[in-house]
Amino acid sequence: MVALALDRAPPPASPLRFLRWVPAWGMVAAALIAWQGPLAFASRWAPGTVALVHAVTLGVLGNAMLGALLQFLPVVAGIRPRPFGAWLPALFNAGVLGLVCGLLHVPALLPWAAMTVAIAIVLTAGSALVGWRFERRQAWLRLGLGLVLVALVATAGLGAALALAVAGWWVVALPVLVDIHAAVAIVGAVLLLCGTVGSVVLPMFQGTPLPPARALAGWIVVVVLAVVLAVGARVMGHDTAMARLLAVPAAAFALAVLALQWRAPLRRNPALVGFWRWGASALLAAATFAAVGSEDPQRPILVGVLGLGVALPALVLGMWLEIVAFLAWLDLQRRRPRGRRVPGVDALLPEAHKAVLLWLHRLAGVLLVVAAYRPLAYVVATAAFALFVAYAATGVAWLSLRRRCRGVVLAPPVHAA
Repeated sequence: MVALALDRAPPPASPLRFLRWVPAWGMVAAALIAWQGPLAFASRWAPGTVALVHAVTLGVLGNAMLGALLQFLPVVAGIRPRPFGAWLPALFNAGVLGLVCGLLHVPALLPWAAMTVAIAIVLTAGSALVGWRFERRQAWLRLGLGLVLVALVATAGLGAALALAVAGWWVVALPVLVDIHAAVAIVGAVLLLCGTVGSVVLPMFQGTPLPPARALAGWIVVVVLAVVLAVGARVMGHDTAMARLLAVPAAAFALAVLALQWRAPLRRNPALVGFWRWGASALLAAATFAAVGSEDPQRPILVGVLGLGVALPALVLGMWLEIVAFLAWLDLQRRRPRGRRVPGVDALLPEAHKAVLLWLHRLAGVLLVVAAYRPLAYVVATAAFALFVAYAATGVAWLSLRRRCRGVVLAPPVHAA
């Protein structure tokens, strides 16, 4: 079992500056779906769909990943990213907003917004890479995290290059570069982070057996090979081969999560288990559809919705709820008034509240998949509404958590008689 060195944890405000944006960007994504209607599911190349994808990948997943890395790297791997202060998360989210607006209606914003996002990612990931060092202890865990940081930097560079190409600053084969950008970002960064962190999260917080070190090592090798070979296949024009190669590590991760949860001797954090079971099931479905060749024009949209709209957000949101509650508890421990006992993590964000959020996100996910398969106006509108409600409820849970923490800090201490 990996031990958490809580004494090395950064100030809670540092990761929270990224994490607090997650519900807001989820609501933005829902609003974009409602605004575009069936056109959101018409083509992966439509500007509105590309804007929606970036609202999810950068706004929801990006903020969650960067915040989690700031918290996770020091306490698990002893890697300390440089704290840049409140301006860096603000810069990142301003860049994401500019990118979404640029993709929708103001193309002049694209190069500047993309470079802003790239700078924020490179500063965060690059400062962690500078402090990365190889150690035999937790070698594969550390290697996986290092590769995630490299993939984030590569993703930022490829995204900036794409934005410059769209703005006409240089000429490049856009469809090829877009697919490479997506492969590095989704499989090389997001999926690899989920798998590497999952090797710690599953046994520590979900009560599963400890994954063998060889299994983690083998899976990391598969991820790297799949991304490299997929990029090569795409450059040579083999789209189907690229999809099948990337489906292999995704399916392996999903099956591993489901198998470990099935064998869990101790059941704890049921909402977290539910989020990861739901996310792994959706990811397995996405990998299956990606691997099976089909002429159905809706297949790429369906794969994208299952993977980016349902699976990865579910995995990330499950951990997001645990992280924000833990950070609130950690902050209270440091600030608690004399003579006052700090409530436990479960009291700050009750399991019953997380269970409601799980069902709301499940319902939204199901409706999104239906909308992707049959993009009728009323179906899309219902899915957008359900998604907005799910993320709005997540935001309310975050605000309620903050209110409970203020109540603990401001309440007068109880003196013994």
